[in-house]
Amino acid sequence: MNERVYFFDTTLRDGEQTPGVNLNQEEKVEIALRLEQLGIDVIEAGFAAASPGDAAAVRAVANAVTKPLVVSLARANKGDIDAVINAFAGIENVGIHVFIATSPIHREKKLFMSKEEVIKKAVECVSYAAQYFKHVEFSCEDATRTELEFLREVAEHVIEAGATVLNFPDTVGYTTPEEYAQLFQYILEHTKGVENVRLSCHCHDDLGLAASNSIAAIKAGALQVEGCVNGIGERAGNVALEEVAALLETRKDYYQKETGINLTEIAKTSKLISRLTGISVPPNKAVIGNNAFAHSSGIHQDGVIKDKTTYEILKPESVGFVETKLVLGKLSGRNALKKRYEELGYSITPEQLKEVFTKYKELADRKKEIFDEDIIALLETKSGEQSSTYTFKDLSLQVLANKDYRAFVHILKEDGNVIEGIAEGNGPIDAIYKGIDQGLNIKAELIDYKIKSISRGKDSIGEVFVKIKHEEALYQGRAIHVDIIFASASAYIDAINRVVSLQSSYAAEIKN
Repeated sequence: MNERVYFFDTTLRDGEQTPGVNLNQEEKVEIALRLEQLGIDVIEAGFAAASPGDAAAVRAVANAVTKPLVVSLARANKGDIDAVINAFAGIENVGIHVFIATSPIHREKKLFMSKEEVIKKAVECVSYAAQYFKHVEFSCEDATRTELEFLREVAEHVIEAGATVLNFPDTVGYTTPEEYAQLFQYILEHTKGVENVRLSCHCHDDLGLAASNSIAAIKAGALQVEGCVNGIGERAGNVALEEVAALLETRKDYYQKETGINLTEIAKTSKLISRLTGISVPPNKAVIGNNAFAHSSGIHQDGVIKDKTTYEILKPESVGFVETKLVLGKLSGRNALKKRYEELGYSITPEQLKEVFTKYKELADRKKEIFDEDIIALLETKSGEQSSTYTFKDLSLQVLANKDYRAFVHILKEDGNVIEGIAEGNGPIDAIYKGIDQGLNIKAELIDYKIKSISRGKDSIGEVFVKIKHEEALYQGRAIHVDIIFASASAYIDAINRVVSLQSSYAAEIKN
């Protein structure tokens, strides 16, 4: 009987630490629900002690999902653990993830603690957490630069204190597959009580070895893998969980492992996270890139025509990619739209159908051909955006004699009032963004601006991502619309709304 490997997703915690990614509570819940459909076993919903807003989001995620275990990260101190206890109060199927650094460089340069002090702090906090949670994961931060004997010593103490999962992260992406496998083999062979806990791996991709290291750990005895969908995260990111899942399934004959991952949900999950984080998936990305199943070589094309298995070891439909179809027209009704969503694997409530059908009819008035990607984008664009502090209303543009542009931008406030911003720029987008800054009296620097089409055709829906810097912090915004000028203005205002929301949270914290 094959061993079961558990999947721990930290997209909402480590993934959100990607520079410029700011997910609000609604977006975190939406991602969590999609991760549940994917079959993730454990969702790390955030860092409850970071702020009241983070604690509220952690609680919202735990209330939203039913199948996955939901955990929150906590440093090895009582205050962080209490924040997790309070966030999860009254909710079942939750746990805690406690960590402390163990490597010499972290002990000496960051913690200013001896080995004995690190062990004492770890034991105190795990013992305390175990009084409130049945599931207590403990991580030795920077484990791959820690002495093996010390790792064993820490492991034995925290197991005795009540830890149920032991995680040995490659925090800075430093190790190699051979070294990482040896670490797990050493722990399994020399640690008292190790048979009573699950061993977990958590790899970063600084040297491009996150997937290789994770697989090496699994082969050596780790039964939990931690990472993010699309491989997002700090610096070079975390291991891409979809790659590990696809590998274990495709090469089950070799690894002989089982997972709870529903591979057909991978594409939908990847696209949702890409849209909400503003981080595009590279076309050559394994499993989920646009070119992952494309063949340009004549020899390859000939082979695929004769038999797809000549060059495809994984079928695109097995990870949830569907063939682009012209599905609906201007006269298509609500039931036809609902039926197509169901065919694409999306469950849709009557309330969602009512909302998305209104957007669909508006789109049909402006777009001749509507494809699957279009209606998926409509479903994944929430009306909640309209309750933001600011909403783009309309604009007009003038081309000046010197070929610069003047933009008159109208922005709707939450209270119903309209703000007008006027500015000139060396192009329409430059003028619009300066007009928004002028109207809202905000100083923001545009760091990144991307446009891509959702489907095909000259009238395709345009999806715009922006990243802005405000007071040294990065914020992302996104919007979709057939009119890319409209989408560009809306995306910029979406980013500003995130600035306002975060500032409001900080103000509330100071007040309390």
